[in-house]
Amino acid sequence: MTERHAILSGSTFEEQIGYARAVVDGDWVHVSGTTGFDYDTMTISDDVVEQAEQCLRNIGAALAEAKCTFADVVRVRYLLPDREDFEPCWPVLRRAFGEVRPAATMLMCGLADPRMKIEIEVYARRTATT
Repeated sequence: MTERHAILSGSTFEEQIGYARAVVDGDWVHVSGTTGFDYDTMTISDDVVEQAEQCLRNIGAALAEAKCTFADVVRVRYLLPDREDFEPCWPVLRRAFGEVRPAATMLMCGLADPRMKIEIEVYARRTATT
């Protein structure tokens, strides 16, 4: 049987909805759709680029707890209500994924809270060197 455990961020949403920030299943790390909320203060910026940066900080913390990094990411999904908000985020996203080049998809959809302008989900595979 493979190792499986949940990683919690402390977000009130995890308790209210019933999910984990990430699930580690053997070598695979599945990071839930992550928004730009600062979980320490439960605040969110009005700026989509700042939200993208916070998404990546939140994801990075989950990956670190799972003993991996952005270099281990094999799949990323970007979810945005407004397609015009995607391109301004590209430099931030390129800093995290430009060298890694994971498979990626951008979807337009409504998000759970109208303040949310971007949500990012990743899958990573832990390697022996991580």
